[in-house]
Amino acid sequence: MSACVPTRHNHTSRSSRPPRASGVKRPHSPPPPRGGRFHISGADLSASITVFLLAVPMSLGLAVAMDAPLEAGLISAAIGGIVAGLLGGTPLQVSGPSAGLTVVTAELIQVYGWRTTCAITIGAGLLQILLGSLRAARSALAVSPAIVHGTLAGIGVAIALAQLHIVLGGSPQSSAVANALALPEQLDRVSPAAPLIGLLTIAVLALWPRIPGRIGSGVRRIPAALAAVVTATAVAATAAPGIARVDLPSWRSHALPEMPHGPVLALATAVFTVMLVASLESLLAAVAVDKLSAAPSHPAAASHTTAPSHPAAPSHSAPASAPATPSGPSSPAGSAGSTAGPTLPARRSDLDRELRAQGIANTLSGLVGGLAVSGGAVRSSANVRAGATGRASTVLHGVWVLLATGLLVTVLEWIPLAALAALVMMVGIKMVSFAHIRNVHKHREVLVYGATITGVILFGVLKGVVIGIAVAVAVALHRLARTRITVTDHGEQHLVVVTGQLTFLAVPRLSRTLGQLPEDSDVVVELDGFFMDHAAYEAIQDWSTTHTAHGGRVVFTGRSGGRIAEPASAGHSCCRPWTPWRNHHCHDEPDSAPEAGHFIGRSTEAHPGADGIDTSQDTPHKASTCVSGPAPAVHPSPGRVAGPHSPTGRRPGGNRLISGLSSFQRNTAPLVRDELARLAAEGQRPSQLFITCADSRLVTSMITASGPGDLFTVRNIGNLVPLPNAESGDDSVGAAIEYAVDVLKVESITVCGHSGCGAMQALLGTRPEPSAPPTSLWRWLRHGLPSLERMASRHHTWARISGRLPTDALEQLCLTNVVQQLDHLRAHESVARRLAEGTLRLHGMYFHVGEAQAYLLTEGASSGLELDEVFDRVGPGEPSGPGELERSGV
Repeated sequence: MSACVPTRHNHTSRSSRPPRASGVKRPHSPPPPRGGRFHISGADLSASITVFLLAVPMSLGLAVAMDAPLEAGLISAAIGGIVAGLLGGTPLQVSGPSAGLTVVTAELIQVYGWRTTCAITIGAGLLQILLGSLRAARSALAVSPAIVHGTLAGIGVAIALAQLHIVLGGSPQSSAVANALALPEQLDRVSPAAPLIGLLTIAVLALWPRIPGRIGSGVRRIPAALAAVVTATAVAATAAPGIARVDLPSWRSHALPEMPHGPVLALATAVFTVMLVASLESLLAAVAVDKLSAAPSHPAAASHTTAPSHPAAPSHSAPASAPATPSGPSSPAGSAGSTAGPTLPARRSDLDRELRAQGIANTLSGLVGGLAVSGGAVRSSANVRAGATGRASTVLHGVWVLLATGLLVTVLEWIPLAALAALVMMVGIKMVSFAHIRNVHKHREVLVYGATITGVILFGVLKGVVIGIAVAVAVALHRLARTRITVTDHGEQHLVVVTGQLTFLAVPRLSRTLGQLPEDSDVVVELDGFFMDHAAYEAIQDWSTTHTAHGGRVVFTGRSGGRIAEPASAGHSCCRPWTPWRNHHCHDEPDSAPEAGHFIGRSTEAHPGADGIDTSQDTPHKASTCVSGPAPAVHPSPGRVAGPHSPTGRRPGGNRLISGLSSFQRNTAPLVRDELARLAAEGQRPSQLFITCADSRLVTSMITASGPGDLFTVRNIGNLVPLPNAESGDDSVGAAIEYAVDVLKVESITVCGHSGCGAMQALLGTRPEPSAPPTSLWRWLRHGLPSLERMASRHHTWARISGRLPTDALEQLCLTNVVQQLDHLRAHESVARRLAEGTLRLHGMYFHVGEAQAYLLTEGASSGLELDEVFDRVGPGEPSGPGELERSGV
């Protein structure tokens, strides 16, 4: 029997990486240099002011929460903005005092004092520089997301509990548990001024983004945090003049670091904890900024995207020879959104460079008496949404904070502590993300998440992380070792169902169960799992050999019930023979077969390109390899996996062809040989002529559920049907039509267009100069000009999909082209004759590639009897297959 296991390609040299000149970037790789000059745009200047107005109250609030000198928060904000902004690998990320380190720093200040805490910050920064130089940033993100988000959620709960005491007019305790236990006593001696100011701050924070109308759109340009603090400060100045306020000491009394005092192991643990939390927070924020800045509406995404103006650049479909431009008045939905040429992916962060920059910022911040620095999701998202396009906004925000530290001391001292505490409390509450909880629940990691958050709250950050890792390992081992074996007696046949992973732990139970079956019985063993180690393989193989020798019969099946062939008949049966498009790389060459016991995993997600190339992202390249073993065939997810043979992951064309042919001869030929022999003897008798585009994304047999002998297919660029005797006509299409109609006697003809057709995009684009000699492609595309004229004509209604108008001019032309080519078909004499006899039917079809959805032109429009050209959606309950198409009258 055979099992599919993923194996890494052996070619992992630098030559397998995309070349710099290609413009295709690896995930989280450094952006290419954009020139040495520091450019400041108007958008960056505006965004820097927005972030500055948010960062000042946030920095002061975090300093209050940590019981640190208030000026230390402003120092870390300035250094984080200037240093990490200039040197970091995520240009749009804004760094400052770390919210994730609030609890840790507060505990360090309480135990060691402020000056030793600054020395610990320096040590954490140096460790970050070392790890960044060792390129360990990506490894930090390999930790289970349930542990990472559980840690941040636990810190958020601890922050909220501590700040609640300040909002109530008291002081926080030393731990989250102590803060929770002290709440009843704090409520007994609460004074009204501080809670009311805190509630006012929370109300403004919650309602500010929800102000409706034009007023709302105007005031929302001011950060909600700034609006809340200013409002609370104004109210407190008049209604509560005696409330506790910010007290910024003189810079002459500012404390600098000292040589740390205390147990070496405890100090090393503190350095590691600060480094771990600050690094994870920064790297997670960098990944989040990548996602925000990659959105098409963001200026940074647009600035990183280029559209080549070369007139022969293909787009989406192979034949496009000219850039597409908006159609103007012929577009029913306004201007088309298409652009010429391929779109390059948005630049991703260099996480190692970001980690080094965070380390340098932490080292400097500790040296001058500032708080620990990390990238902040709140500040960074505000920067992105404010329209920042580069690192200038981050650096300028740090400059503004530095100026405010010296010039706005009097203004800052008016801010009530309760307002800052309420602001930080809301930050802590938002660190408990319900979206993350739903995601963790979906992946069945609630136990790991719950253990981590509980550990952080009860025992601290580092111990909580260790608890989370321990629970994650225990859960993984439990899932790996959990195997259920059931036996069902069906009279002459026994069904053995093995659910879960087969490891040596399950071998005794499995051997005992199999040994109790009658020796001469027929047994079906259904293996429902994705892992089998060597011990389990040998146990099953030995039992199968013994059982067969005693006159019994053994059949192994997978989850779906499909039989797993024996090694002698099909030693490489892990691929699905009828789906070569579906990541079919079981025939890829490994230099050596992997050992039994490897995981059988899904492949990386791939995205089909314009010419059928699949490009995988964000995961190591893998390919499936067949190895001997009784595990069921597990089929990877759709899309071919990119390999290291070329910058785009394609294997050389000759090798792909040869390996594909070998796979066909090995897997598919034995299954279809009898059917093809019958067709060879009887001749072809297709029921339908299918005219469609040559686009590699259209697999006619797949979308029509047809097999050998069902369709007589004609494919060309743009699914065009030249008029008979037309200038620059093409007799090959006419000959195919005549042969199908008069000789093969097909019952129907279908013209199938598709979304994103490059031929239609070329027709919408720039025409070649009249003086230039026409190319073969443009001579062919002339047969599509009637479709363009039909779309612009006022005498024809717009072809449309039922329930909506086309999304743009390109989709409009793709739909119109199907209707126009049906008119061309009726002009062919053989087709007209059969239509008059009532023995032939015409169908129009549109396939939306991105939606994997087929649409059929209504019967009246297909026959030319209706003026309304509407394509109806084909649902999953509709009759399928080419034979059903004619019988249904669709």
